[in-house]
Amino acid sequence: MFSNNYAIELLKKALEIYTPSKHEEPLAKFIADKALNDLGFESIKIDDVGNVIATKGEGRPRIMLCGHMDTVPGKIPVKIEDGVIYGRGASDAKAPLIAMLLASSMVQREYGSIIFAGLVDEEGNATGIKNLVKNKIDADYAIFGEPSGLNNITIGYKGRLALKILCDVGNSAHASAPMLAKNAIEESYHIWQIIKDAIESKNGNDKQSITACLTEIEGGTSHNVTPAKCSITIDIRVPIRFKTGEILSILDGALSEIAEKKGIKVRYNVEDRTEPFESPYNSPLVRALVLAILDATNKRAQLLRKSGTGDMNVLGNELDIPVVTYGPGDAHSSHSIDEHISLDEYIVSIEVFKRSIYHLSRLHKRITTL
Repeated sequence: MFSNNYAIELLKKALEIYTPSKHEEPLAKFIADKALNDLGFESIKIDDVGNVIATKGEGRPRIMLCGHMDTVPGKIPVKIEDGVIYGRGASDAKAPLIAMLLASSMVQREYGSIIFAGLVDEEGNATGIKNLVKNKIDADYAIFGEPSGLNNITIGYKGRLALKILCDVGNSAHASAPMLAKNAIEESYHIWQIIKDAIESKNGNDKQSITACLTEIEGGTSHNVTPAKCSITIDIRVPIRFKTGEILSILDGALSEIAEKKGIKVRYNVEDRTEPFESPYNSPLVRALVLAILDATNKRAQLLRKSGTGDMNVLGNELDIPVVTYGPGDAHSSHSIDEHISLDEYIVSIEVFKRSIYHLSRLHKRITTL
């Protein structure tokens, strides 16, 4: 057992360790030391990509509490004022991470096996979660720690396709005679409009719609030459009723038609491909968290389906287990210049995580003995 002061001091020290993506090693060592010497974990290791994994207990269920150690770049002085702690990662996502660590440490052995995982590179290329999946982590349920607010449980995230589309019109001309050659930038924008219309035409009345966003464009070699080549980057978010392959099929058809009609070369590279994921709202995991939130806050939980994409997509789809995202903090504070979190909310979240493990163990055992 530990005091609230200990919990606050542990979070403060974690925030004082600056950990932009790819620089998480000092925090991993700090967590591993606390897990071994203060918190009673039975097995602690840092894997080959830098994830810290600590376990305790035995048997089933195997419950993983998983957060990320990295932050976006940009230092923020760590300070406590009026019950609020400021610092890079306060909300996203060191408060959820440390809350899960402390909650896991209090679990009794008869609750099953508890796996705490502090991951690297979530803000970058998801190296940490991909390594867990590659090594076939054995878990029955998983909670990812991200700022949702005390009474919100994220049960679903959209999938993502990030595409770089390359347009080559073959030749260029002097800007004073633009009629002598096609303009790759203009053609690329026309391609974007056709793709956007083709993708969004699949939307119905469902609140969870496909969205497409043009995020980057690059083309041209000189201010007085028509561009022969251009590349655009498109970010597409895919709701649970679709697979990314369906969207790529739409894209293939649209691009082939455009290239043939216009007499230009068009190709694309898939920069990222993540399938959508949604955990069943009536799973033991969701029910356990709902009960824990009621226990700790005396309020009913809200279930959210978010438009973003998270690590839970990767793990949930690969392992085919219930996965949710939960944690203290306001997502709007994440990545901001005054990132912060309420210390009261952080302390209460530890109790929510602890009670979630208790309820989940109880519900799992009831189901498996029926």
